[in-house]
Amino acid sequence: MTWLAWRQTRAQAAITLAAVLAVTAAAFAAGRADTTVRLWLSVLGVVLPGLLGAFWGAPLVAGELESGSFRLAWTQDVSRARWLASRLAVTGLAAMAAAGLMSWLVTWWAGPLDRAGLDQFGSFDSRGIVPAGYAAFAFALGVLLGALLRRAVPAMTLTLAVFTAARLAFRLLARPVLLPPVTWALPLDPATTGYGSSGFLPWAPPSSLQPAAPHLPDAWVTSVAIVNGKGDALTPGELGRTCPGIGHGGGAGGGSPAGGSGHVQAPQSVVNAMHDCVARLAATYHEVVTYQPAGRYWPLQWYELGLFLAAALLLAAACAWRVRGIG
Repeated sequence: MTWLAWRQTRAQAAITLAAVLAVTAAAFAAGRADTTVRLWLSVLGVVLPGLLGAFWGAPLVAGELESGSFRLAWTQDVSRARWLASRLAVTGLAAMAAAGLMSWLVTWWAGPLDRAGLDQFGSFDSRGIVPAGYAAFAFALGVLLGALLRRAVPAMTLTLAVFTAARLAFRLLARPVLLPPVTWALPLDPATTGYGSSGFLPWAPPSSLQPAAPHLPDAWVTSVAIVNGKGDALTPGELGRTCPGIGHGGGAGGGSPAGGSGHVQAPQSVVNAMHDCVARLAATYHEVVTYQPAGRYWPLQWYELGLFLAAALLLAAACAWRVRGIG
């Protein structure tokens, strides 16, 4: 049964391997100093697990159900459970190998640029060992959705949507607290504190002070907040009472590092007013930076890999339950 499962998988595995090698060859031809190629390789490393789940996982059971071939496959000497276990093991391991190989090649190729950038967490999702876990999760998710929907194309679409949502939720909610973050309290610095808002409309928070994070090479800064001695955050009301008229009169702390490169230099009077505002607030409030140190990169990689593999096993168990109930 294992040999049959491999024969059904080897064509798509060979095509994927050839594509990965072709992309690698093109990257080497462009040169390891090309930042644009590095960006696109990172994007490919991020999306490949989802594509494997959609194109390899979703049709695995759904294709059998749509074509009716499951009646022949499941009435032979091999039980449904053994048939599914063989397909999940062989194709799932092939998906993990494809994503892992792509990640290893990208990690190795982009290594000099990654080290020079001192921002290893910026490409966390497409480097190291976590893409193999993403691939296992996406593949098992695709198989389960295919078994539930019994149609390949809707299952492929839903696999991409659910997998993307799961990755985003994990990135925003779970990864920052997989290990207890480190906090660093430091005084507010008028020279590096600006005013504005961060986020994307309509989820952008109200405009407030935006202190710049300190320089922490290769660390992952998860939050920068302004709090008082009791740990209470600076409120818009308190900011308005301490600094009347902030945000008006031609700019918001122009030229601050927290404002971004697209801001226009504000008049000096506005800059001086912002500095005075921050200096008054600094008597009561301070900056608190929450971050994951650089040395936690690999522990976080292993923890995240383990969690996604555990989730893949749970999804595989749900697949087995669903297949047993198909009439």
